[in-house]
Amino acid sequence: MATLPSSAARSLDLRYQQWIRDIHLGIQNLFLHGLRSLLTMLGMIFGVAAVVAMLSIGAGARQRVMALIEQMGVHNLIVEARETTEWQAHDKIRKISPGLTFSDYRVILDDVDGIQASTPRKRFTPSKTIPKSQQDVPAVYGVRPEYLQIAGLHVASGRFFNQQEETEGAPLCVLGTAARWNMFGASDPTGQFVKLNEQWFRVIGVVGPQLSGESGASGVSSQDDNNVIYIPLNAAILRLEDSYSNVRDEIDGIYINLRDGADMSNSAHVVRAILNSSHHGASDFSVVVPAELLAEQQRTERLFNVVMVAIASISLFVGGIGIMNIMLASILERTREIGLRRAVGAKRGDILRQFVVEATTISFTGGTLGIVLGFVISRMIAWLAGWSTIVTVSSIAISFFVSISVGLVFGIYPAMKAARLDPVEAIRYE
Repeated sequence: MATLPSSAARSLDLRYQQWIRDIHLGIQNLFLHGLRSLLTMLGMIFGVAAVVAMLSIGAGARQRVMALIEQMGVHNLIVEARETTEWQAHDKIRKISPGLTFSDYRVILDDVDGIQASTPRKRFTPSKTIPKSQQDVPAVYGVRPEYLQIAGLHVASGRFFNQQEETEGAPLCVLGTAARWNMFGASDPTGQFVKLNEQWFRVIGVVGPQLSGESGASGVSSQDDNNVIYIPLNAAILRLEDSYSNVRDEIDGIYINLRDGADMSNSAHVVRAILNSSHHGASDFSVVVPAELLAEQQRTERLFNVVMVAIASISLFVGGIGIMNIMLASILERTREIGLRRAVGAKRGDILRQFVVEATTISFTGGTLGIVLGFVISRMIAWLAGWSTIVTVSSIAISFFVSISVGLVFGIYPAMKAARLDPVEAIRYE
């Protein structure tokens, strides 16, 4: 009984030594035919690098869009007016619909359950500002104080206006990060004044940076949310007007924040039904449901991952063909070596293991170099194009796993062919 563990240990140690020897022989053979091995690995290297780079671009874009959607608030509903500045189009719509109004807002508050915060919005683009904006003219949002909670804004300095100031239409404003830098540079704007069209407003605060909506994501506004000046809603209505005021809706947006557990889809359905009724089916509005956008983005992400895995399989399949081709050529070159090994006692399993290890070594090395190259390409794309790229652990794991699998699959047939060689005929092979 005492000899069994010792015998099993010796057998395990012998197998371990055989694997180490075969790995050593495989690496030695790679270096012996360095150029050929490198050319064989190129398909694997570029295939893995392309997959890692593409997945990093996709992951960066998805993370940005999903963060932007979450910033919009997964418990929010947003109604946007579809306004036009063309008189003919405006007149045609007005014969059917009154546009987005305070009456719509009040009906929504009465009929939608679970609302804990809400605000209409009146948006302007001033024709002139003092101080003059160094880049794009900031948009002006007339909102109620509840917008701070609904939009998840963080006041970086100063404060936001309160309910009394909104009711009075006080000439106060809060600057977005980009608007602050465009108009005041590095100096503190709190307590200073800005002129919007012909009205002066005192700056009482600055909000922290937000993700820009310039992602092109479906359903997401392209407005740069950092280049915004927030003023009380009544101040926007009473103090500001622009050259297109006569063709604007009474209000151009409604923000609604629902309690946890509220049925977002049902609430959105109710809002659409209310507006379709009051606007007589004019379709001059859109209802944005960030929770639905988030779910759609997650479905798109899963589909994207499936497509990327398919592309990886195709790319690495080509690399696998190269491995099989070079292993078959290697068998022809080493036929006498195989015959000699068989003649001195090597079993078919030993020959099989030797060639499988060599094929796997090629794919392992190619996969490793491909991951490094893919990471470099990802960083270069982020640096040169300014895109957000993220090399994820999953993309590395998928690429590496598939590359090793390709080496095993495409190395088995040549290995089996080598193992089946007749020792006598192999020795006599010229």
